[in-house]
Amino acid sequence: MKGLLKSFAYAGCGIATCIRQERNMRIHLVCMIYMYSYLLIYDFFEVSRTQFAIIFIANAIVVMGELFNTAIEAVVDMAEEKFSEKYNRLAKISKDTAAGAVLVGAIFAVCTGIAILGQPEAFKAMFAYYAEKPYMIAVLVLSLALSFVFIFTGFHFKKKNK
Repeated sequence: MKGLLKSFAYAGCGIATCIRQERNMRIHLVCMIYMYSYLLIYDFFEVSRTQFAIIFIANAIVVMGELFNTAIEAVVDMAEEKFSEKYNRLAKISKDTAAGAVLVGAIFAVCTGIAILGQPEAFKAMFAYYAEKPYMIAVLVLSLALSFVFIFTGFHFKKKNK
C-alpha cells in the first residue's frame, strides 16, 4: 500500500512540474477551468452525459499529450547534455514530434468543443446573463486577469539577486 501511495505522489509531482514549467499546460488548464465552470455552474449549454464524457476524454488527451511532451523534452535535454551537440537533429525531431502530438490533441479538443458546444442559444443566454448582472463582468475580467498572470508567470516570480 505504501508503494502505491508513493507512486501516486510521484505522479502528482510530475503533473505539478509540468504545470509549473510549461506555459502551454497552464493555457490548457485555464481553458478547461472556464469551460467546465460554464458547463457545471451555469445551465447555458445542453450537454448529454455522453457528450460530457466525450469532452472530458478530449481534454484528457490534451493533458496527457502535454505531460508526455514535457517528459520527452526532459529526456532529450538530458541526453543532449551527456552526448554533446552531436544529436541536435535527432533531438529536434523528438521535440518537434512530441509538440506536434500535443497540437493534434488540442485541435481535436477544440473541434470536439465546437461540435458539442456550438449552441447559439447558449451564447445568447450567456450574454443575457452578463447584461442582467453587469457586476459579473467585473468578476469575469478579474478572473481573466488572474488567469493571464497564472499562464505567463505560473505565479512563480523570480527573486532579484542581491
